[in-house]
Amino acid sequence: MMEASQTKKSNPFAKDMRTFFVIWSGQLVSTIGSGLTGFALGVWIYQETGSVTLFALNMLAYALANLLVSPIAGVLVDRYDRRWVMILSDTGAGLATLSIALLYVTGNLEVWNIILATAFTSAFSAFQWPAYSAVTTLLVPKEQLGRAGGMVQIGEAISQLLAPAAAGVLFVTIGLGGVILIDFVTYLFAVLTLLIVRVPSPERSEAGEEGKGSIWQEAIFGWRYISARAGLLGLLLIFAAFNFVSGLIMPLITPLILDMASPDLLGYVFSIAGAGMLVGTLVMSAWGGPKRRIHGVLGFLMLSGFFTSILGISPFIPFLAAAGFGLLFTLPIINGSSQAIWQSKVAPDVQGRVFSVRRMIAMSMTPLAYIVAGPLADNVFRPLLVEGGALAGSVGQLIGVGPGRGTGFMFMVIGALSILVAAAGYLNPRVRNVEDELPDVMPDEEESSAGEQADPEQVEPHPALSQAD
Repeated sequence: MMEASQTKKSNPFAKDMRTFFVIWSGQLVSTIGSGLTGFALGVWIYQETGSVTLFALNMLAYALANLLVSPIAGVLVDRYDRRWVMILSDTGAGLATLSIALLYVTGNLEVWNIILATAFTSAFSAFQWPAYSAVTTLLVPKEQLGRAGGMVQIGEAISQLLAPAAAGVLFVTIGLGGVILIDFVTYLFAVLTLLIVRVPSPERSEAGEEGKGSIWQEAIFGWRYISARAGLLGLLLIFAAFNFVSGLIMPLITPLILDMASPDLLGYVFSIAGAGMLVGTLVMSAWGGPKRRIHGVLGFLMLSGFFTSILGISPFIPFLAAAGFGLLFTLPIINGSSQAIWQSKVAPDVQGRVFSVRRMIAMSMTPLAYIVAGPLADNVFRPLLVEGGALAGSVGQLIGVGPGRGTGFMFMVIGALSILVAAAGYLNPRVRNVEDELPDVMPDEEESSAGEQADPEQVEPHPALSQAD
């Protein structure tokens, strides 16, 4: 028994799911708290100013800060203990949030304070995501990475489902300051869970040694690592394209429904759609996704495109709710499958740099989509399906004409484009075969166990590590 215990400590691939569960529980609670604050701050900004522009500017501050900090964050994640990076990230974000509460209770809160604090919180979250992803790789067996990816998204799903309603009630009963203090407590809980666990350091790989240099050189290394692997680069470009077309939906879904229904029905649709995301995360957590993970990415991307098109076909509210449920149901499976591919194909000691660049590129198209969505809907699609519009006698015969129908047709086009993006992935052999052509950077659990039994004193690194570059 003692030999086995000693072996487990010396084996860099020994996995500790209990540690992962402890960290996951803290991040789950923190994510829900952040959802409460995000909703409450948005409500406060709109109530105080009545400005949609300022509301959108706060969202833009979050997106841009994350994009700008990500490359440097990835370098620091790889240079330092990932657990402490997560602790400092949660602490910094918590203090930024607490500053808003203090300004509010003293009567000094201004909109620019919120925008600045949002940017700071986003900057800290740029460290959190790659560190959390890299820590998960070190703690979770390769075969369980899909399930872990589903579990990580549970917090986002619960936040999507419950945060608006809960934050609305709390905003009325205890005010903005109370909501933010709850969020601060959730940050403290996340930090506590990180303080009571230990996370192993990754083995140094050949790729990691080659990537050493100045901060700028190491930040560039993340891009070089991806671009040298055609399958990962193709997968990343698929996500960037998908994020652009799906990002067109975000500013338009509320106007689409409000053109046809009352605000209470809008809430009904959002709740049903949020339930779809929660169910998707639970399914992914239990199932782990298809054995061939690329099908979990591309196949469910096609399915999400189908549900996006369904959103635009009919103004019947239950139909919209069902389509929204289906659309958000696919996202955890897409993201969990993709995350498992990246975690199993990227050397653990460079995942901070690689994942930060990956996130920056994948999400870089979203702000552009936000900018063009409104003009595209107002000036191109809506005029097509008004009475006497260019498509009123053709497409209008199928989906109707009048309020919301032009935007609905735009959703149908977006859905078709999403399906084409996924089809392009299947047509690209490098993307389609990424799991076969790139070696895994971690062994199967059975292989690791066999190695422990054969040599309880020393376990050689898996050959895939030397082949990863």
